[in-house]
Amino acid sequence: MKTKRQRKPSLGIRPRNFPALTAAGIINAFGVTIFLFPMRLYDSGISGLSMLLDQVTPPFWSLSLFLVLLNIPLFLFGLKKQGAAFTVYSVYTVGVYSVMSYLIMHVLPVDVSFASPLAGEDLLLCAIFGGVISGIGSGLTIRFGGALDGVDVLSVIFAKRLGLSVGSFIMIFNAVLYTVCGIAIGSWILPLYSVVTYFIGSKTVDYIVEGFDRAKCAMIVTTDAAGITAALKENFQSSGTVVEATGGYSNEPKQIVFFVVNSFQIYKMKQIVHGIDPTAFISLHDVSDVIKNPAEAA
Repeated sequence: MKTKRQRKPSLGIRPRNFPALTAAGIINAFGVTIFLFPMRLYDSGISGLSMLLDQVTPPFWSLSLFLVLLNIPLFLFGLKKQGAAFTVYSVYTVGVYSVMSYLIMHVLPVDVSFASPLAGEDLLLCAIFGGVISGIGSGLTIRFGGALDGVDVLSVIFAKRLGLSVGSFIMIFNAVLYTVCGIAIGSWILPLYSVVTYFIGSKTVDYIVEGFDRAKCAMIVTTDAAGITAALKENFQSSGTVVEATGGYSNEPKQIVFFVVNSFQIYKMKQIVHGIDPTAFISLHDVSDVIKNPAEAA
């Protein structure tokens, strides 16, 4: 008796992601090599560690080589935890980042040996633009399923075991890194400017991954959910989701309407809700992303 051949599980790798990941690696390399590296400012994570090692080792041990040697084993180490697609995307983007860094520093007619070709010796400009541009590269990588730094993998694997959040693990790693950098070069000026780069870069990553106009989830506690959802549907072409509830103090039946709006729609939404139910309670929460069913969106 013949049995149906089982399909091999999909790795979830999407070829259409690779152009964006290629751009992300190139952008990150541009930010680091044009603004940070010439002024000896340090990126965060493994990228920053690679920059330090480039400075304290013989010329053969270059930034691009350390990026590969330190990052790829960490991504492979996290293969089981993070999945094949994440690992492939990450290794590919780090490869692009490494190759592009080498081309800018050693092949292309760009002098990055002592000052930024675009910002000169202005440390603040280099810290700001280096953080923004490298943050764009990192954010794009995350948005399309990968990561540009092996510390992200370590944080996911070890943070919980150490009783830390992922963000705290990364922050502690970078604090140690910048302390070591200060000791190694005998100065704290550049590591302190690197903290500025780290802060700006992390905020840029947030904006790229979550969007500039973050959505808000309104949790509306009311006794007239039908009227509110009808009005919301008329004004926003979306009515939200209704959940039955009971008032904790009054012990009376109520409804909770979950409704997602952007920042510009909050005032109008409040006016509509309180125009129907003046006693309605509205709680707003940040929403990092809104994911719709492609079939429904079509």
